[in-house]
Amino acid sequence: MSVLEQPLEYRRLAAPRENRGLLLDPPATDISEHIRRNISLREQTSADVDLHGRTLEELSRTLRRQFISAAIEYTRSYRDVDAVTLETAASSSAGDAPVLLAGHQPDLFHPGVWCKNFALSRLAEKNGATAINLLIDSDAVKKTRVRTPGGTLESPTLTPVAFDDLPPANVAYEEYSIANRELFDSFAPRVCEAISALVPSPLVETFWPRAIERANANGLLGLSLAQSRHQLEGEWGAKTLELPQSTVCQLEGFHYFTAHLLANLPRFFEVYNEAVHEYRRVNHIRSAAHPVPDLHTEDSYLEAPFWIWDAEDRERRRLFVRDEGEELRLTDRRHIDIRIAASPDGELDLATEQLAALTCRGIKIRTRALATTMFARLLLGDLFIHGIGGAKYDTLTDALLRRFFGLEPPEFVAASATLHLPVEHPQRSSNTTARVQQQLRNLVYHPETALKESEIAVDPQLREQAELKRRWVETVQTIENGKTRCRAIRSANEAMQPYVEGLRLELLAEGEQILAGIRSERILSSREYEFCLFPAEQLQAFLLDYLPARL
Repeated sequence: MSVLEQPLEYRRLAAPRENRGLLLDPPATDISEHIRRNISLREQTSADVDLHGRTLEELSRTLRRQFISAAIEYTRSYRDVDAVTLETAASSSAGDAPVLLAGHQPDLFHPGVWCKNFALSRLAEKNGATAINLLIDSDAVKKTRVRTPGGTLESPTLTPVAFDDLPPANVAYEEYSIANRELFDSFAPRVCEAISALVPSPLVETFWPRAIERANANGLLGLSLAQSRHQLEGEWGAKTLELPQSTVCQLEGFHYFTAHLLANLPRFFEVYNEAVHEYRRVNHIRSAAHPVPDLHTEDSYLEAPFWIWDAEDRERRRLFVRDEGEELRLTDRRHIDIRIAASPDGELDLATEQLAALTCRGIKIRTRALATTMFARLLLGDLFIHGIGGAKYDTLTDALLRRFFGLEPPEFVAASATLHLPVEHPQRSSNTTARVQQQLRNLVYHPETALKESEIAVDPQLREQAELKRRWVETVQTIENGKTRCRAIRSANEAMQPYVEGLRLELLAEGEQILAGIRSERILSSREYEFCLFPAEQLQAFLLDYLPARL
């Protein structure tokens, strides 16, 4: 079977259920071999892949130098970069050391996501690699509040605590300045007050002043959160660089790659949609929006896997492209209408310059999800560390790399973890609700089984109904007696209901108590709470001791 014909794989990944559970796929013992295999694969094939006159090897080599240099410059703008990291980065720029990548939106996230950053640092250290975390600031701001547990152990609550006003729809992090500084600056004390009965000293108490300091420096919500978090990682020993995706999209190599993709959009459009449809079939997904929507046509335009917006209207919009011979016409189908000199067979130097010049006009073009990881895995790094969602969706990226570029895709790692708040509480099982439901059902259809023989014996009416039901149950059902038999059994059951009413009320009360306990357990055992709600000591024990020992 050729590379182009390989079917999509279904990758079974699930978050660990147990506290301090760790998911690493493939296992840590295999990751170094995966890095070596990815490097060997790139060396064997990238020189043969032609991108409009530049080989994949040439473009990747140039891009990595630009990428690493930009990551060092950006990271140095708010924290120190140690000499060892700089030395390794120099080796990676020269092509003598690997580059490991991870990525996430620049927001607050739970420890299961945060563990990727520390795994990235540890795996890079073990393999003599440069570790760079991509801040996907081209994603839209969706969350400006943190669901914070509070109340008591017996009756916990969830309170949304805001750190900014609700954001406008579909505006990227790179464009979003903090709207309500009063909310932002007062976030930590409000969170501490809400969670104090459960977690007396959450990390937010000492972490948030960093976020305020970074907000004073840059004003952007995403960078304020990401830079303060990265500063803390550095103090905790993580040796990683970071770089916003918005900066990556300004590199010369990115503009060249974009021009190549747009010049070959009809073929990429077809490959993309076929892969998305196959993914839905393999994973039994009915929704047309998952894992990503199809690319569409409008009039004579093809949709490309990019966002576009400008200073006039900062809302992200889909990019549409039409081939006009020696030019491509790019539009948002509103007011942006530009042309670049690109065709499937021509050179791309002028198109690359034209795309670079758009920034001066306030026009921004950014990759969407699959194109972002395709670009990163193909040209920037030797191993990408995904979370669970990204790892599942990146089987689609594998298909794009195979079917569009004709390459065997580099392997990637899926990493995630589960960490519960340090709140001791009884573990509840949903099996107990099933037991109560079954017992309530038995009271309706088999009330006599819930009553003692002595109770039945002393009550003539009850004894009569129980005996009547027993005789009909033991009577073989026929076509002639079927309806009469069914009505008689139902009538006897209904007549016995007053005798089991007390038991029913007891079971209903028990069921309510069990459900309340399960609701409490779900609140207290959720893995989704942002890292800043946890005590620093618990996070350090997990991320700095437990995690590295398993890598």
